[in-house]
Amino acid sequence: MLALALGFLYLGGTSVAAQDNYEIQVYGSETVARGATMIELHNNFTAKGAKKTDDGTLPTNHAWHETIEITHGFNDWFETGFYIFTSARNGSGWDYVGSHIRPRFRIPPKWHWPVGVSLSQEIGFVRRKFSEDTWTWEIRPIIDKDLGKWYLAFNPALERALTGPGKKKGFEFAPNFKVAYSVTRKVDVGLEYYGALGPLSGFDPKREQQHQIFPAIDLNVSPKWEFNFGVGIGMTRSTDHLILKMIIGRRFEFGKKKAQPASLSRVRITNLSFTPRFSEV
Repeated sequence: MLALALGFLYLGGTSVAAQDNYEIQVYGSETVARGATMIELHNNFTAKGAKKTDDGTLPTNHAWHETIEITHGFNDWFETGFYIFTSARNGSGWDYVGSHIRPRFRIPPKWHWPVGVSLSQEIGFVRRKFSEDTWTWEIRPIIDKDLGKWYLAFNPALERALTGPGKKKGFEFAPNFKVAYSVTRKVDVGLEYYGALGPLSGFDPKREQQHQIFPAIDLNVSPKWEFNFGVGIGMTRSTDHLILKMIIGRRFEFGKKKAQPASLSRVRITNLSFTPRFSEV
């Protein structure tokens, strides 16, 4: 399975993007349980990124990005997530970046499909000094599968700028992929891939595409908690070259007590989507 993931990276070229390092996750098909609320904190530090830009946006080098994600489950096939993006950087202080909303539908488990399938749409705004394209829309199909101790997830996302210079490009292809292996009941190790290849009408030259891989670890310590850690390596000049990420999530059930998920070993952190692209180094 790991060889399959590496092969996918090779075929894509030598480079792709990671949702502008505010929320770096690959989505799984599961939705938050009915009546439950998940609160996640995404901590991402760009150890080696762009030191200057030519589009009026702030450089990413040594930027610390904090994202609050709040997701509520309304039934066994629908949830809605809301994001608050922030950024801190020496010389720039702490800034509010923007917000997105993300409704998501999935095929209910009672249908017994052989793979997990869901579809999310994300729309939102970010401030001009963080992205040339301030309003964006994303359509993200999600397919995943458990194969014994192996787990696979694929997100062939389509992204579109609604305002800004990227609007004329139409929909752009931004595939994400994850392969993970359960070393123990509580520890999964794996590889995550994030890409941005360019418009569907014609992909960008390889040097302008964005490709990034994250060796990562998931800790399944409790059905209520989620932990994910990873180190991202950029593979083109258009991608930030070194990013450290940590995600901490907690499920809450306000009011009437709900049943906890039946399985602990496959409660995974597999969500992601932020549209603006990395600044070119």
